[in-house]
Amino acid sequence: MTDSATALAYVEAHLDDSLDRLFALMRVPSISTDPAYAEQCRAAAQVLADELTALGFTARVAPTPGHPMVVAHHDGDGPHVLFYGHYDVQPVDPLELWKRDPFDPVLETRGDGSKAIVGRGASDDKGQLRTFIEACRAWKETAGKLPVRVTILFEGEEESGSESLEPFLHEHAGELRADFALICDTSMWDTATPGLTIGLRGMAGGQVTVCGPARDLHSGLYGGPARNPIQVLTNILADLKDAEGRVTLPGFYDGVRPLSAEVQASWDALGFDSTQFLGEVGLSVPAGESGVGVLEQSWARPTAEINGIWGGYTGEGFKTVIPAEAHAKISFRLVGDQDPDQVWAAFEDHVRSHLPADCTAEFKVRGGSRAISLAADSPPLAATRAALDAEWGKSALLASGGSIPVVNSIRSILGMDSVMVGFALNDDNIHSPNEKYDLNSFHKGIRSWVRILDRLGTMVQAEAPETATA
Repeated sequence: MTDSATALAYVEAHLDDSLDRLFALMRVPSISTDPAYAEQCRAAAQVLADELTALGFTARVAPTPGHPMVVAHHDGDGPHVLFYGHYDVQPVDPLELWKRDPFDPVLETRGDGSKAIVGRGASDDKGQLRTFIEACRAWKETAGKLPVRVTILFEGEEESGSESLEPFLHEHAGELRADFALICDTSMWDTATPGLTIGLRGMAGGQVTVCGPARDLHSGLYGGPARNPIQVLTNILADLKDAEGRVTLPGFYDGVRPLSAEVQASWDALGFDSTQFLGEVGLSVPAGESGVGVLEQSWARPTAEINGIWGGYTGEGFKTVIPAEAHAKISFRLVGDQDPDQVWAAFEDHVRSHLPADCTAEFKVRGGSRAISLAADSPPLAATRAALDAEWGKSALLASGGSIPVVNSIRSILGMDSVMVGFALNDDNIHSPNEKYDLNSFHKGIRSWVRILDRLGTMVQAEAPETATA
């Protein structure tokens, strides 16, 4: 038996033990956004640090102004990888919609005979990070070592804004910097098709307020001659897109690149049903850019969206006023080399240039991030894809997704790209009641990481060392 085959056999023989360890971690209610659970967050961090120490890692619970980080190191012969995950979870509200205690995990058998792990954190992200730890365990128990040098960073504030993350990365950059990062907080295409996320859309966003009269006005007295900020704002926002669904801001599409032939072929082979996709949320007609497929719109095209709009009287009943102000929250999803600062500046220019007399505009910038794009043929990604293909028996989908801020933080602060591979499914109910993680995702996720670590270790031996950096 090869080392990887022996490690895979260990996974099979000890799956129940792996589940027990996952359940123990899930029983800790590490809700990061609620200060009442601060001690539970620290307890979850300590559980992980103690476990990694027992596996031969040098591990510690590292304090931050918020919830602590878990940092661990293990030597290896191959490239140096940084594995990132988060141990904190979302609140469980509304509690009455849960079928059972969210922090009393259970293995549930469904009508078709398949099984799922049910409980808060099952998929996001305790089940996902556990797949990597259990793969490391399989290697240590069978080979006595890891195929690569591993640094682990588990965060405790991912679900509450990650306020401590970037300061921690800056302060500990020398300790955390590696050849590339591995992130297991993403999804598969379906229950049988693994996915590799090679692109993440960036974001620019904030709030705009259009100001008009000095106070709210009675519409019976001032209706007609007085400027109505709600009308002004809605007119301005309506002009953000043309009849073809394209964003009208000057220079908005600068830096937007076409799909590569390989990625396009990968997506075409999926048999994606846009009618079903929209039908699941009560829609039927694609509303984006004309001539662009729904899947490409979701994964590879930029957007401009109105996320909230309000002004005047919005309570029960009726109040005939012309409001002094109108407000909207706006976000732009970005791709390629689009610059979030330039996009937001173009939006502000758009608003100001369309303001009529007697109106002014105020802006609150939420911040932004650039899109992430990884080369489909980078050595780490190619090695990971080969490992997934071997485990799942079919080619891994090269997918794109929404924003994952830590990927930008790792790139900008540590100078590293990330390989993003996860085993979640779209129906895992993350952030919602009755969160679950398919047992198949957990089981084959562990096996996949065993194979990935093996491939990454041999990647450097087979190629020049400098190709280890994505």
